[in-house]
Amino acid sequence: MRINKTLTAVALALGASTSAYAADALKIGMVLPMSGPFAAYGEQILNGARLYIAEHGDTVDGRKVELIVKDDTGVAPEVSKRVAQELVVKDKVNILAGFGLTPSAFAVAPLATQAKVPMVVMNAATSSVTEKSPYIVRTSMALPQITAPVATWALKNGIKNVYTVVADYGPGHDAEKQFVKTFTEGGGKIVGEVRTPVKSPDFAPFLQKVKDTKPDAVFLFVPAGEQGVAFLKGYKERGLDKDGIKLISTGDLTDEDVLDAMGDAALGVVTSFHYSENHKSAVNKAYTDAYYKAYPNKRPNFMSVAGYDGMHLIYDVVKKNGGDSSGEKFIATAKGMSWESPRGPITIDPQTRDINQNIYIRKVEKVGDKNQNVEFDHIADFKDPGKQK
Repeated sequence: MRINKTLTAVALALGASTSAYAADALKIGMVLPMSGPFAAYGEQILNGARLYIAEHGDTVDGRKVELIVKDDTGVAPEVSKRVAQELVVKDKVNILAGFGLTPSAFAVAPLATQAKVPMVVMNAATSSVTEKSPYIVRTSMALPQITAPVATWALKNGIKNVYTVVADYGPGHDAEKQFVKTFTEGGGKIVGEVRTPVKSPDFAPFLQKVKDTKPDAVFLFVPAGEQGVAFLKGYKERGLDKDGIKLISTGDLTDEDVLDAMGDAALGVVTSFHYSENHKSAVNKAYTDAYYKAYPNKRPNFMSVAGYDGMHLIYDVVKKNGGDSSGEKFIATAKGMSWESPRGPITIDPQTRDINQNIYIRKVEKVGDKNQNVEFDHIADFKDPGKQK
């Protein structure tokens, strides 16, 4: 009952504030993990969003752009819901954005529906995120979308049996399900499956299980960041690489935020992903140059690009709508939009409100004085197979 009253208040507050949109600031409420173990997610998404604003000006169709950032601390859906309610009711934001992790997006989706507020998801990668509200559009990726290609690559490159290790939450389940489906349908065999805790996992027992089973490869999905560094360290220390057990993963593992910390242990790791700092295009060269100028102590990564593209989407939609940022019109205009991103060509799928994009097969190599994810193959304009019937 209490939640219903809050949502009703949200709807009334929004309705009272949208009629004079042309004269108002364009308020964008960012719900992000700015503290805790996933703080790097929030920092990178916000960096990308702010860079876009710096490059394209802080007004859209006469409306001053105002970012209001709220920290949801990471995997804390109740906090995400509370701060999103504050943004809509108290701050009267026109658009919600950010959402570093799936639990956050799931928690806020009903609020977006009730208040009819556009919700631009800039990371949370569970396939079903866009199905949780008709007001959600995503500019990052879906886990099945970045997982299926590495399973296909494995089959083509002599990997016949695999042990899967994934984090025990929505994106991990998606990654596991899609890898198993694609790999087994192509004739591969899954010889073991493990789900690890989302928070502070001890990988030692899981690595020992993999070592004892002796598969051709281990497929890994863990949240981008410190967990990947820890897994790779254990993989090397226990000699899985010397046993001939290959490591394949989604590109979260070798994210640019942690690639330096991985050192030479990362060299040769094959991943599939939608963005690399090393991606060869004029648009990405301009982006990375601008990013290093703005944030000289950080490397641009996939989350920063999702924040950048999310802001690109917001600007273009509001411009096309003559300054109108109301929910139904925003979503209708966003459907089918295409542009050249630093990651390559992207499109907002008109049926799913998800993103269609190139997925690249990459290998970690030394380029100059740093490790880079070097692309050597790709699947063009790839949709989320988790939504394909």
